[in-house]
Amino acid sequence: MKINLRHWVLAAVAGIGLTAGAVQAVAAPYFQEQGPDYSKNKRYQQGQREGQSDHAHKLDHSKKRHFKKDEDQRAYEAGYQKGFGN
Repeated sequence: MKINLRHWVLAAVAGIGLTAGAVQAVAAPYFQEQGPDYSKNKRYQQGQREGQSDHAHKLDHSKKRHFKKDEDQRAYEAGYQKGFGN
């Protein structure tokens, strides 16, 4: 009798584990943070060009640009990272 009970408990634990893993795998894309779409922002495009150029010439991010508006700075950095390949 104990053997059958152990099999049922083992099967239940395995089933719960598989179900939890499947739920996590399906739900993961919904919980990833999505940033704003900067693709048409000129600061984003500038950052992307400069990131691609730095990557091609094996340069670092030493010529950081600073913009007065925080939104422009975030857009530039996002474009730079995308252009550099990060």
